[in-house]
Amino acid sequence: MADAQENRPRSSFEKLYQRLEEAERALTRDGAASPEERARILAERAKALAGARAQTAAPAFEVLAFRVGGERYAVPIEEVDEVLEIRGLCGLLGAPRHVLGAIVARSRVLPVLDLRGLLGLEGGGMIDLTKVVAVGRGDDLFGLAAEEVEGRLALQRSGGARPLSGPFIFVTADRLAVLDLALLGGSVAPVRPA
Repeated sequence: MADAQENRPRSSFEKLYQRLEEAERALTRDGAASPEERARILAERAKALAGARAQTAAPAFEVLAFRVGGERYAVPIEEVDEVLEIRGLCGLLGAPRHVLGAIVARSRVLPVLDLRGLLGLEGGGMIDLTKVVAVGRGDDLFGLAAEEVEGRLALQRSGGARPLSGPFIFVTADRLAVLDLALLGGSVAPVRPA
């Protein structure tokens, strides 16, 4: 092996070194920008990077995510009052099928909606529902029955699409449907203590 390397013509390495030196000269002298031009280019790059960071740091939309009927839903966090265990749910005679009943929370009576019935989802029975997400504002509160509460998430509005129909604000790429509570709230008349 050493004999083969020694017998190799040295001119091929000399040509390579010569080409590298020519390229270096072209980059450092002939192709070099003036200090003013370099400063201008760097300022433009800094401005572009700052703009890109401002776009990626758009404010997040916070939601509380939960599961029901094999699907993922969320409500805006500012609309969430509390999350309760479904224990103590009482049926309401004459209520629509999507109203499971009512629950008492902090001395208030909240009607509890079943999204499975309201949205036409396939789903299990009452045994699958373990939580109630109390939502709304002021005295206009109602509950949404849930199988599992995932927790608080920060979403980007730009990452979702507005569905053509249904009580939704938008749906994310991973199929998390953010509910429009104003549209859902019209599905149930408030329950007032007698």
